[in-house]
Amino acid sequence: MKIYRSLKISKKTLLAHKMRTILALLGIIVGVSAVIIMIAIGNGAEQEVVSKIEAMGTNLIIVNAGEIKTTAARRQIRGNVTTLVPEDAEKIEVEINQTVGVAPIQSKKMQVKYGNLSTNTTIVGTTPDFTSVRNFNVDRGNFFSAMENKASIRVAVLGSGVVKNIFGRDDPLGATIRIGNIPFKVTGILGSKGVDMYGTDQDDQIIIPLNTALRRVFNQDYISSIYIEIDSKENMEIAESGIRETLRRQHRLERKNKPDDFTIQSQVDLIEAEKETTDTFTTLTASIAGVSLIVGGIGILAVMLLSIKERTNEIGLRMAVGARRKDIRTQFLFESSFLSIGGGIIGIFIGIIASLSVKYILDWSIVISLTSVMLSFGFSMVIGVFFGVYPAYRASLLDPINALRSE
Repeated sequence: MKIYRSLKISKKTLLAHKMRTILALLGIIVGVSAVIIMIAIGNGAEQEVVSKIEAMGTNLIIVNAGEIKTTAARRQIRGNVTTLVPEDAEKIEVEINQTVGVAPIQSKKMQVKYGNLSTNTTIVGTTPDFTSVRNFNVDRGNFFSAMENKASIRVAVLGSGVVKNIFGRDDPLGATIRIGNIPFKVTGILGSKGVDMYGTDQDDQIIIPLNTALRRVFNQDYISSIYIEIDSKENMEIAESGIRETLRRQHRLERKNKPDDFTIQSQVDLIEAEKETTDTFTTLTASIAGVSLIVGGIGILAVMLLSIKERTNEIGLRMAVGARRKDIRTQFLFESSFLSIGGGIIGIFIGIIASLSVKYILDWSIVISLTSVMLSFGFSMVIGVFFGVYPAYRASLLDPINALRSE
């Protein structure tokens, strides 16, 4: 019964000063909604990055020539880049039992011509396993075969972006394009893949047989990367260890006790690294947003102290007719809790609505988690109680006689 009466008095007191109550609520509302929005954006960014990594292929291990460093979100090759050769890919496919497919790759930006039109695009030399390993689909026509790769046939499969740039409305299938000054027959068109996790447009590339690329286009005998698909996630670590041993033996590094002249990256490592980065970003932005919750708590503190000053007479009268100091503390704690809980509930609704608005208006990837909602609401309640304790304690210490004499 006492609790019900205290709640009723709290409601009446807060509604008697609507503007003051609204201003106290605003800090909590902004804080809660900001935390929900920031965490939703961070979770969405993490999900988008993970999906892009998984779109590269499932259970993927990437071997790069030399040492790969990522600077300002761009991958750069350091060290010797001529030691990785097609024979390394063949050896991996034979010796590593966990492999499903192996796609050696060498690429270079070159000029491509069709009729009077030309464009600069990425030329990728690879093997027929490329489509399955890298999760590419041939939208029209056919991908080249192992026999065409072995015979160094001049055939090309175009990305959808290249088709738009140099063919427009013309049908590219069967047409002849020139890569540098070498003619290639278009045999297929890849389905659209969009931008990868490194910001590279995967539709702006032309895929040709690896042997053709090395002998007739690039005039070299080494490759830059090997993409290896493993049969299961459980075997990724075993396969990675086996690949390292195979390559060190192939490059004769074991005898001379030299460091690796290649870099191995697994899809699991990439996902974990990206998750760690996005988690750090999310935590930082959510912490900054959480500062507004503390500001809201200071607002509650100011309102409660002002309320005590205005209601000193009321406090003295209540204590004179039998109210205990405990009852006074409870009353003011209820009022501060009212503000924090009310602000938290409104903030949750605004945070969810604002997050969904960002998702549909800006077309961002947004993930609203129950954890972020509960965390922000719980924090708002703690803030309300924490900043309500001092005013409640101060009110309970008032002397009834002095309080009744105040005006």
